[in-house]
Parts: sequence; C-alpha cells; structure tokens
Amino acid sequence: MKAQNEFSIKRVTSYGKDELAVSLNFKKSTNSDMYFFNSYRAELQKPGSETRVGQTFYINNEGRNITQKEAYNLLDSRSVNKDLANKDGQLHNAWLKLDFKETTSNGNFKVRQFSPQYGFELEKALEKPPIKELTDPQERVRLSESLERGNRQVVTFAGDGDQKRFIEANPQFKSITVYDENQKRIRQSGADETQKSIEQTEKKNHQQGNKELSGEEEKSEGNSRKRSVKV
Repeated sequence: MKAQNEFSIKRVTSYGKDELAVSLNFKKSTNSDMYFFNSYRAELQKPGSETRVGQTFYINNEGRNITQKEAYNLLDSRSVNKDLANKDGQLHNAWLKLDFKETTSNGNFKVRQFSPQYGFELEKALEKPPIKELTDPQERVRLSESLERGNRQVVTFAGDGDQKRFIEANPQFKSITVYDENQKRIRQSGADETQKSIEQTEKKNHQQGNKELSGEEEKSEGNSRKRSVKV
C-alpha cells in the first residue's frame, strides 16, 4: 500500500457557544519518511449563523505561530499582538487583525498589521477606564498578556458599587472596547470619536486611491486611442 504524502487531523473546540473546527495539515518530507506540520485551517461557527468564517494559518520553525485560541480571536474580529520576523529574519512587534473585506490570492483574508509606530499603546489605553485589577501589579501583567493574545477579558470597574465589565484591545482605533456584563458593547464618547475619525480618514484614502486608479485607467485608455489613430 502506497503511503500518503499528505494527511489531516480534524477536531472541533467550543468557546462558549462558538465552535471552532480545525484541520491540522501534515505533509511528508521529500528527503525522508518524516511528516511535518505545515498549516492548519480554522473555521469559526457562530450560533445562529449558517456560514463559517475560515482562515489558513501557516507554521514556521521560529515558534512565533498563531495558536488555536489566537486564531479563534482573530476570526471573532479581535486583534492579536505577536513578534514577527521579516524576510531577513529581523524581529518586529505588531498587532494583527483580519480584514474581512479583502482577500489574498490564496483565498485568505488580508492580515492588517499595526506596529508601535501606528500609535497604539496598550498600557496607556488601559489607564482610561477605572479598572480595579490594575492596582495589583501581578493582575495588571496577567490582564495585559491576556489582551495581547486577543482575549475578551472580564474586569471590575471601580465606582459606586463595583461593576463587571468585559474589555478587549482595539489597536486599529487606539482604544479599549468595553462591554457590559451581558457582553453588549458600551458606547464611549472619546473612543467612538477616535474610531469615527479614523474610519473617515481610511474611507477618504480609499476613495482617493480609487480616484487615482480611475485617472490612470482613463489616461491609459486615452493613450491607447492615440496609438490606434496613428496606426
């Protein structure tokens, strides 16, 4: 019987009411009988939705891979902080977020990166809401690490009677997103104004890019007409 060159192992993990179906992909080496874990496909099924949202994550030898929980968080529209290596092997840190409006040539969603130069500082963003856990140095570290993995973390807001809240990092809009005890988003005037401003800027840049592209197309078409007349 001829040995398979590739095979997959499938499993399903529940995160609350969400289900994440994962296919671990292995491929045989061309130089030996060893098999290597090359990639995995993660597909998120939300309750009440008939479709799954999926992404293929590739494995590298440096150990800075996207974990299954991080894959779940990315597919659930949150951001993950990772140390990445460029083509020269140099490390840099960035927040990653999937752009569900744009796909790449291999069918994956485009991964947006927000480097430190973008201006989001998690520690400063955490100082704005009255988070009780920040008064304990160990709890502060655990909270930051959890948010960097893309988790939606439960915290306590101090005030007239402590209140249970859920928070998640939102580097794209340089803020912390806050949810109530039922995990419904709480509108925050300052953060929402920042988000609105950034969204308007990105929309304007996108429209400007389309306009410039359209102008280049018209210019190219005009040159084509000129060339046809000369011929």
